[in-house]
Amino acid sequence: MITQTEGRFRVTPVGLHRRAGEDRAMTTILIVDDHVGFRVQARALLAADGFSVIGEAADGTSGLEAARMLRPDLVLVDIGLPDVTGFDVARELALDGPPPFVVLTSSREASEYGPRLGSSRVLGFIAKDELSGAAIRALVPKP
Repeated sequence: MITQTEGRFRVTPVGLHRRAGEDRAMTTILIVDDHVGFRVQARALLAADGFSVIGEAADGTSGLEAARMLRPDLVLVDIGLPDVTGFDVARELALDGPPPFVVLTSSREASEYGPRLGSSRVLGFIAKDELSGAAIRALVPKP
């Protein structure tokens, strides 16, 4: 597991155990959001839905470092980060092949981002108050 510490992230080794019947196509998630309360809530919610949250970061730069080191299946990224936008994080991750799935999130509605969401290199968008394992699974292409 990775957690944010003073603008950086740190690794805490944790055994990754999969449950029988768990979706093997996409199980590991990195959460990149500057609000610790949201990260805590999202971690608990996604873990309860069978995902393994393998890291967290509080800004885009640390999120990129964590994604490159951990290679999660999916990166959940807040659009409004303090250093770069979630769109910037998604673009950078797309350059590091093969990229993880990227899902953008925000407390704002998708319509506030206009065509930028549709033209970005992301799997999709989920409003923070609609986040769930089912919402993420609905975005992921079936193998």
